Amino acid sequence: MRNTRRVKYISLGFAAGVMLTASFTSLILPGIDQGGVVPVIIGIVLGAGMLDLVDHLMPHLHVIKGPEGIATTRIKAVWLFILAITLHNAPEGLAVGVGFGAGDIPNALKLMLAIGIQNIPEGLAVAVSAVGAGMGAYYYASLVGVRAGLIEIPLALLGAAAVQIATPILPYAMGFAAGAMLYVISDEIIPETHRKGHERFATLGTMFGVIVMLFLDIALG
Repeated sequence: MRNTRRVKYISLGFAAGVMLTASFTSLILPGIDQGGVVPVIIGIVLGAGMLDLVDHLMPHLHVIKGPEGIATTRIKAVWLFILAITLHNAPEGLAVGVGFGAGDIPNALKLMLAIGIQNIPEGLAVAVSAVGAGMGAYYYASLVGVRAGLIEIPLALLGAAAVQIATPILPYAMGFAAGAMLYVISDEIIPETHRKGHERFATLGTMFGVIVMLFLDIALG
């Protein structure tokens, strides 16, 4: 059981490292190149602010920590858990769509690959956590994790379409997607991997995720 928890926290740490690096190399820096630092900063503030507002207005289950909010007793835990995972994946799908909408295909492919890589350990951790939250057998919990992750597909299409229609919003959109991802990393993933004495393993996972993403960024140049 202890080893399983270590693997889970290392996996989530790795996902955080990949997302953190991708936020800068594939969204923030390209956004600054496109329209300057001010639009990107505005987008980051709006993206993080929206996630913070959703976090306060919609009671939900954190992926590891459990329930929060005064209304949790009125909503079935299973739907709260699915909501948590959906909110967790939404910024990632939006980021991929914005990347492709920007027209920089190599950069967008790097971002898509980064999201795909971090979804593997993240999905494993979510499935294990789902069992602990009373979601039933492992195969069912895994199915729930995959189904919640499908939110990335329509949001990717939405992000790409919005940027294609209104090119001037591109730097704002890239900042928005990055801000939402950074909020998820800071508010959800990293704090929860440091709760039960496994912060060393989670930190090592984060560092490894950063290194892997930097390597991919250079290799796919």
